[in-house]
Amino acid sequence: MMLGSLAAVGGVWALRQAAHQGILRGLRAPRVPHADGLGAFGLPPERVREVCIPAAGGKRLAGWWVPPQDGDTPAAAVLVMHGWGSNATLMGPVVPPLHAGGFGVLLIDARCHGHSDDETFTSMPRFAEDIASGLAWLRRQPEVAADRIALLGHSVGAAAAVLHASRHDDVRAVVSLSAFAHPAEVMRRFMAEKRIPHAVLGWYVLRHVQQVIGVSFDEIAPEKTLTTVRCPTLLVHGLGDRTVPVEDAYRLLAASSRARLLLVDGDHDLRDALAPHAHTLVAFLQQAFEASPDLASPGVR
Repeated sequence: MMLGSLAAVGGVWALRQAAHQGILRGLRAPRVPHADGLGAFGLPPERVREVCIPAAGGKRLAGWWVPPQDGDTPAAAVLVMHGWGSNATLMGPVVPPLHAGGFGVLLIDARCHGHSDDETFTSMPRFAEDIASGLAWLRRQPEVAADRIALLGHSVGAAAAVLHASRHDDVRAVVSLSAFAHPAEVMRRFMAEKRIPHAVLGWYVLRHVQQVIGVSFDEIAPEKTLTTVRCPTLLVHGLGDRTVPVEDAYRLLAASSRARLLLVDGDHDLRDALAPHAHTLVAFLQQAFEASPDLASPGVR
């Protein structure tokens, strides 16, 4: 009987391990190839410098640094974080207007993306850890005014930027592109597309993912974390977004008195849709950098 019980326990353990590995494989972000090398950033190659940034757990992040045009005086800078299954070069269209606005621009590949190191898994909280690593690197650069740094993120990268800003008073503004209101809803839509029935398997996947990342979706949902972000936040969302409905943007707007909403004619990607609104984005950042910061000393709240 004891042997039978041990065998049953071993079978359950093996089944759970198989499910764990299957979930990790199924949700793993693809490594999309970088586009056009340094040319993807829309500037002469000599203005862009490849950098290596230390990350959590002894890992390494690939980064691309565009110093501000006036290197004589420390200037404001913007850290740019891509979305799930993307990479830094796919955020290239935001670089020319930010650089023309007088900002330094750092673009990074999150772990498990682009040229950055691999991990057993990545997640929105790990994207936020990578943002923190990028910010630490930025503050060490002599061309950067350490108290005048903003975040710009897309999708999961936007949610991670909001998560970081909710925990730290060390950025002057956040630009959120195509952010979702709640990660569980994104997961449910993803599983529905894969025809994974929630009543049978979906609930287990959601619970297991939260156990793996070590935090509940409710705790890191942008509609919650945005309520404690004290810096100005610009929410940019495409009216034709079929990945994250525009209703999510309205929910986020309602969550914060420091947020404003810019709706654009575009889908979830927004690379082409942002061009006509580049002046609005730059003006928002300039105003945030020039205003007296309503922030406490940098640190964790």
